[in-house]
Amino acid sequence: PGDVSSQYISSLLMALPLLDEASSLTVTGQMESAAYIAMTESVLNRGGIALRRSGSVNSQMVFEEGQQHTSLYETPYGELTVDIQTRRLLHNLTERGGLTPEQIRSVGVGVPGAVEIHSGAVLYTCNLPLRNVPLRKLFHRYLPYPLYVENDANCAALAEYYAGAGKGSKRFVTITLGTGVGAGILHNGQIYHGANGMAGEVGHMSIVYHGEPCPCGRRGCWERYASASALKRLTARAMEEHPGSILCRVVAENNGKVSGQSAFIAAREGDPVGQSVCDEYIGYLAAGVTNVVNIFQPDTLAIGGGVSNESDEQLLLPLRRLVEQESIPCNRDKRTRIVKAQLGNNAGIIGAALLGKRKLRK
Repeated sequence: PGDVSSQYISSLLMALPLLDEASSLTVTGQMESAAYIAMTESVLNRGGIALRRSGSVNSQMVFEEGQQHTSLYETPYGELTVDIQTRRLLHNLTERGGLTPEQIRSVGVGVPGAVEIHSGAVLYTCNLPLRNVPLRKLFHRYLPYPLYVENDANCAALAEYYAGAGKGSKRFVTITLGTGVGAGILHNGQIYHGANGMAGEVGHMSIVYHGEPCPCGRRGCWERYASASALKRLTARAMEEHPGSILCRVVAENNGKVSGQSAFIAAREGDPVGQSVCDEYIGYLAAGVTNVVNIFQPDTLAIGGGVSNESDEQLLLPLRRLVEQESIPCNRDKRTRIVKAQLGNNAGIIGAALLGKRKLRK
């Protein structure tokens, strides 16, 4: 894999692209046609594929000519639903991409939870009601393409390792901040899965004993304090406590919608309430990042997700200072580099496509 063409990446968000000369996303070199299914709780910004609690499935593909194609299905959850929508979306977007079924070499699936990579099953997702879904088996009832299933954070890490912030690293970790907190761990280009395939669920390590309850069943999980969702909760709580703050005005100007940016915007305007939210959030983020650094000691650790788009002065620099203070001391030239992920929300798209490319090469 080489450099990723980013001209149209910003228009693709958790999308299902077909990686070919006709599509909006390419990787330099010979790239087999592939597809990616992303499963998240909500459709972000301009669309993509999502399985939401409401049951809607939305897909979008943007071609180089600037045309956009969007499909939306309303359907209840269930393993057959996942399989049917996977096949339906693949068929529709293959057709719209001007490709024939014979040109598709593989399909990659990124899942926000535990998967069984050998059987292609979705074992468990914390934020979606999916349990023990034999996705590959269901998929192959109708379509013959190789189907590769992987944790979505691992997909993102794979993409960043080969084409983003992890290039040149031997030991690389990504931390993705979204609805939850996920991690992908790579060593010499190989995803570390652990003995049971579930390694990397760092969002469910407890950083606050007897802390907030988590949907996984534990209390005090890192993602309850350091995810984008957690940042919104911290912001909303601060607004209730300080109704006359600049933070409240910032949210009011955003049609009353609390976002992950709200506190950072207020802090930039000199609001002590907004700054307090940012400081608390970064403190929680640093607690988990320090744990990850102490355990794995990677060459590079990349922070991804929407929150990572904040300026270095407001996010990355204070995070680095806290991690340096709290992590196990070592020589400066041996410290883990903490950087921003480079491929944005499309890292999962690229990484899922690379699953098939790497398998077909072996």
